[in-house]
Amino acid sequence: QVQLVESGGGLVQPGGSLRLSCAASGIIFSINTMAWYRQAPGEQRELVARITSGGYTIYADDVKGRFTISRVNTKNTVYLQMNSLQPEDTAVYSCNLQTGARNYWGQGTQVTVSS
Repeated sequence: QVQLVESGGGLVQPGGSLRLSCAASGIIFSINTMAWYRQAPGEQRELVARITSGGYTIYADDVKGRFTISRVNTKNTVYLQMNSLQPEDTAVYSCNLQTGARNYWGQGTQVTVSS
């Protein structure tokens, strides 16, 4: 089985920063994609950022320039550095892994941006 464990969420004021981490364990193919999604109450889950094992990245338009996704392949760990946070970024952030034609999800971590 594959497990994803997120950490780093919390409460931050507008303009602040947080770094989310997600560590994956289990049987994981070396070629894979890891991503961060978020879902606010009453809204659909949306892709925030995605990174392949080769380092190719994709960002949502509303976070580009503020968020940076990175990974350490040897640790099967992905990070999301979030800067200049806005109240609109408030959501549950979930880590996603695609490997071997399967999708795996972490439990999610709450990010709240409020003054």
